[in-house]
Amino acid sequence: MDLIDDLRAIVGADGVLDADEVAGRQAGIWRPERLVARALVRPRGVEEVAAVLRHCHARRQPVVTHGGLTGLVHGADATPDQLVLSLERMRAIERVDPVQRVVQAQAGATLQSVQEAAEAQGMSFPLDLGGRGSATIGGNASTNAGGNRVIRYGMTRDMVLGLEAVLADGTIVSSLNALIKNNAGYDLKHLFIGTEGTLGVITRLVLRLREKPTTTNMAFAAFDGFERIPAFLKHMDRRLGGTLSAFEVMWRSFYLLVTTPPAQGKPPVGQDHPYYALVESQGSDRELDTRRFNAAMEAALEEGLIADAAIAQSDADCHGFWALRDDVGQIMAQGTAAIFDISLPIAEMERYTRELDDALTAAIGEHRLYIFGHLGDGNLHLAVPTSPATDAELRPRIEAAVYRGLAAFRGSVSAEHGIGLEKKPWLSISRTPEEIALMRTLKGALDPFGLLNPGKVF
Repeated sequence: MDLIDDLRAIVGADGVLDADEVAGRQAGIWRPERLVARALVRPRGVEEVAAVLRHCHARRQPVVTHGGLTGLVHGADATPDQLVLSLERMRAIERVDPVQRVVQAQAGATLQSVQEAAEAQGMSFPLDLGGRGSATIGGNASTNAGGNRVIRYGMTRDMVLGLEAVLADGTIVSSLNALIKNNAGYDLKHLFIGTEGTLGVITRLVLRLREKPTTTNMAFAAFDGFERIPAFLKHMDRRLGGTLSAFEVMWRSFYLLVTTPPAQGKPPVGQDHPYYALVESQGSDRELDTRRFNAAMEAALEEGLIADAAIAQSDADCHGFWALRDDVGQIMAQGTAAIFDISLPIAEMERYTRELDDALTAAIGEHRLYIFGHLGDGNLHLAVPTSPATDAELRPRIEAAVYRGLAAFRGSVSAEHGIGLEKKPWLSISRTPEEIALMRTLKGALDPFGLLNPGKVF
């Protein structure tokens, strides 16, 4: 029997797509390219995943795991000789426990479905990002996704209590811990969180829930100098008593892009300021929370921390503010773009971006640079539009300008999207040779034949 027949014997005839059928799929939700692979297999549960990996291990067949394909660093790319293992049939929300405050879900469940299951029980799963309807919770964990509310709740890693994963040889490692405190030996879940499917395939997770906030207060502020932004962040965090839930920043270039036709967004404040920030507070007492939030904003204006501001008066206003921040589609609508996801100290952001603009001018000449992101946790997103005709030539120069500039600030080439293929040449900027050597040791121990997501990360 050939590989396709063997796999169909494991997962059923309808559980395997051959190379021709695979070519009918997109390689990612942001990409027009067609998917390429030897075959795509769709198991229905962990035992089938284990059986598929055991078979592939015996035949030395490389495997690339697919979740929602919302990534931006080519971390799920496959080649014609590789097998794609898709978790699209493993979407069950298995239980929600509002007493223990956990949800258990299969790895193929979308982030949005986990959020909705929690909300149905009066709880909240606070991880949130623009691709929530497509991104899977297993993919979120394997890339340690961040998103909009890291400043309050942390990264995905901070929300995973336990998980189940399958190693390259088909061994099932079940560590479905539901306890917040469990120091009984090594915390093995961290071998699989943020390691991009290179050490094992996550199949099931136990996630920490929080009590659902019942109030939301938001404002959109403008600044005439960057130094005011971190001062405003500290002011609001201090004045809001632990309820600050998001702090998003936009440089004027991005703000103009999302508030000027053909974009649908309306500018909540004037378009002539160099910097803007969205600030959000979530709590439980509408009158008290609103009074406290408004007082904090008034004090910020009186102290000269902000040049102008609009305070949301309704849920529609809040949605409108977030819609501006999430409208990254305006960048993609211009054609191809080099998009980056970096971290660096907040105090160094203005200097870094100013020097980056100069470096891009030297490298590629006239250009557009859009800057936005989760400043509250030190994460910026950068986008430099190109064109299909110039992308292959300009992208390496753009990457060099973006990443080399980070070295002086001990920044990270990947704040939340992972390394994949795209950032692999630049990993040494953010990791020492000793760290990379230890990563290779772990890879060799758990996947000695290099079968899982081969060629990614390092």
